[in-house]
Amino acid sequence: MENKEIARLLWETADLMEIAGEDSFRIRSYRNGATAIEGFPERVADILADPARKITDIPGIGKGLAVVLGEIVERQSCERRDLLLQKFPPGALEFLKIQGLGPKGIALIFEHYQIGTIDELERLCQEQKLRVLPRMGAKLEEKVLRSIAQYRQRTGRYLLSYAEGVAEELSTLLSETPGVTAVTPAGSLRRGRETVGDLDLLVTGPDPIPALARFTAYPKVSEVLASGENKASARVGHEGLQVDVRTLPPESFGAAMQYFTGSKDHNVAVRTRAVRMGLKLSEYGLYRLEDDRKVAGETEAGVYQAIGLPWIAPELRENCGEIEAALEGRLPELVELKDVRGDLHMHTTETDGRATLEEMAQAAHERGYEYIAITDHSKALAMSNGLDEARAVAFARQVRERNREGRTPVRLFSGIECDILKDGAMDLAGDALAELDLVIGSVHSHMNMEAAEMTDRLLRALECPQLRILGHPTGRILLQRDAFPFDFDRVVAEAVRRGVWLEINASPERLDLNGPQVRAAKAKGARFTISTDAHHPKHLASMRYGVAMARRGWLGPADILNTLPAARFAAALENKS
Repeated sequence: MENKEIARLLWETADLMEIAGEDSFRIRSYRNGATAIEGFPERVADILADPARKITDIPGIGKGLAVVLGEIVERQSCERRDLLLQKFPPGALEFLKIQGLGPKGIALIFEHYQIGTIDELERLCQEQKLRVLPRMGAKLEEKVLRSIAQYRQRTGRYLLSYAEGVAEELSTLLSETPGVTAVTPAGSLRRGRETVGDLDLLVTGPDPIPALARFTAYPKVSEVLASGENKASARVGHEGLQVDVRTLPPESFGAAMQYFTGSKDHNVAVRTRAVRMGLKLSEYGLYRLEDDRKVAGETEAGVYQAIGLPWIAPELRENCGEIEAALEGRLPELVELKDVRGDLHMHTTETDGRATLEEMAQAAHERGYEYIAITDHSKALAMSNGLDEARAVAFARQVRERNREGRTPVRLFSGIECDILKDGAMDLAGDALAELDLVIGSVHSHMNMEAAEMTDRLLRALECPQLRILGHPTGRILLQRDAFPFDFDRVVAEAVRRGVWLEINASPERLDLNGPQVRAAKAKGARFTISTDAHHPKHLASMRYGVAMARRGWLGPADILNTLPAARFAAALENKS
């Protein structure tokens, strides 16, 4: 098991314990353990398998949790979790995914109504029975109903990073099969969607058929759904992601890539254009209608060229104007990972990060970056040991000294991720913020505000003269928490007016902003940064997901500030431009 899966089970167990009203100290130990495991650089499963290692050497892991971790790695659960799941209805874990309730609210509902499914919870809200309970009301009922609808929409979805990991693992496995030349992911993974519903892998080579048997025999396959002459489908891993593996001859590779990459709407538009030209397009190739003669299919570029279009980048294939832009020669030159010269949002051991400033700087240097900004949390996040004014000013002084003395392999910018408080004020005083090179303003609390209130809150934050970047602007956590409501257009317009840049947060759990939001903001004149929100050196690798969001938003290097060389970026900071 990977650390994130282990941490998720610890979080779930802690929530179930809170529903059961168990000891708060014990609950906190599970949550602290989950945090420690999630950010730990080594695989916990590997440490447990090594007799020479002690899992209790990880800060926050005591003897009791060590036993729990052993159980989780061995059988994907633990005794405490099993007992709690027997005590509560089967749907208890689903209830935890509904925003607005929380463990205490769920306990109250279970006590009064003895329900066990999301459908029953929905019916309670529709019958206005939730509002009669203490600390609940009509607004909460409305929120729960919205959250239930959103939960159903995202059920069966997987993070882009998770699907990518499965694709890489299976591609390596299948590529080792004799007769296989290439294994290529398609579908929404290739288009860079934030979440994917399933995974398509295309296998080509002189004799690719044996790869199907190798796939279905893979130990991580939990259920084989179908197995035929040219295709096999199965659920893979603890999460049950459906993977479809297709074999195809090299002469059909390009057509198959185009077809299985999608999107559905893009493909319909492309096929409609082909028909108008007397052609038909399928996963096997592009053919003339009059005599069924094949005219293209070996390469994607050849397929597009045969219907009078330049090749269209997968991230743009959503039928949102890309075909018209291609016909008119207006396709953008999209940003690439190699264009990014620095990462502007990361945390260290000063707050809730897992590495020192020196370690983060060295990791950035190894990735080829010219500069980074260290942006630890501000004091409002007390659990993260956030910086107060004195610590922030001292940090700025330290960074200036390091740069002057050349003590780091990259140029450092002193920064902070400053909380935007409930009333829109910044968490630290303006004179302290003025000492820093870069201020990111982010919302981390009070996310249940009405849209008008949240809009006013963000607009007031944008008035702060030291603010340079609006961090993870919608506040969403993918598959867990939806974006908070606010007037997006109005906030973007004000950010543009005040010279505040919008962050594309590349953390795979956020990917905030997403592609459509980026494109909408660009149309209003917004400029952007792409940053990882890294809490450990390994998180710097997530930059590629932020770049995918930028590409889906039609951005080129000129739209993104951290594609600038260090000196020009420093000048942009000074000019707030």
